[in-house]
Amino acid sequence: MEQQYSLGYCLIIIRLNGVQEMNSVIKTALLIGTLVACSAQVSAERSPNNIARDQYRHPAETLAFFGITADMAVVEISPGGGWYTEVLAGQLSGTLYAAHANPQSKSAYLRKSLSRYKDKLAANPEFYSNTELHIFDPGAQLLTTADNSADAVVTFRNVHNWMQSSNEETAFKLFFKTLKPGAVLGVVEHRAKPGTDRKTMIDSGYVTQDYVVEIAQQAGFVLEASSEINANPADTADHPKGVWTLLPSLALGDVDRDRYLAIGESDRMTLRFRKPAQ
Repeated sequence: MEQQYSLGYCLIIIRLNGVQEMNSVIKTALLIGTLVACSAQVSAERSPNNIARDQYRHPAETLAFFGITADMAVVEISPGGGWYTEVLAGQLSGTLYAAHANPQSKSAYLRKSLSRYKDKLAANPEFYSNTELHIFDPGAQLLTTADNSADAVVTFRNVHNWMQSSNEETAFKLFFKTLKPGAVLGVVEHRAKPGTDRKTMIDSGYVTQDYVVEIAQQAGFVLEASSEINANPADTADHPKGVWTLLPSLALGDVDRDRYLAIGESDRMTLRFRKPAQ
């Protein structure tokens, strides 16, 4: 019999060899020892600045909640600077499909972001050997991963960006199309107060949880579970510069800096959806 534990940044597999139970102390010691060895190896490939964000983003707990296992084919949508790419590339033995911006985008910001991301992958080809670069452009209704091919799609703090161009519904339809039947969609997003209007969501970067669930369900997904892993009750979601007032942007500079540093990063929803098996 085999048990799997998605802890730290790696998948830990313990073979019980027919034994129904292990002594809890021995099992715990084994898990911790394996976790320390594996997470230390992967952490060596991550930038110190990115590791410092773990206290707010809880990558191990988040990926475990999504049910990500080492052998999965995972699509990361809009990976930006590659914060989660570092984590996923170290955890997966399956393929990581990094669906970044369209190189033909009219947005100079997106083209520059893609260029920096390519440089990041090229700087450590061995570590990113399981990572394939793909294009995600909901404005062009484009996601270049194959239909019905992925075990999971994950995206982190991106829904508000697609709302700015009214492409959020198209985005979720593309996710649905690339996932295998029965596969999972994991979404983390800055969370607005219930009842927040669309304009405020776009301007602030905070999106209501009800709206994310609504557009996912419209695309065909079923909400399987939600988690408060990435909740932050200290965040009131009503800041002068929206979510960018907080870490890591600190858009107000030195104005009330200590106050916003004390809050940390934003309050976030963490949602797991499922594409129906039939």
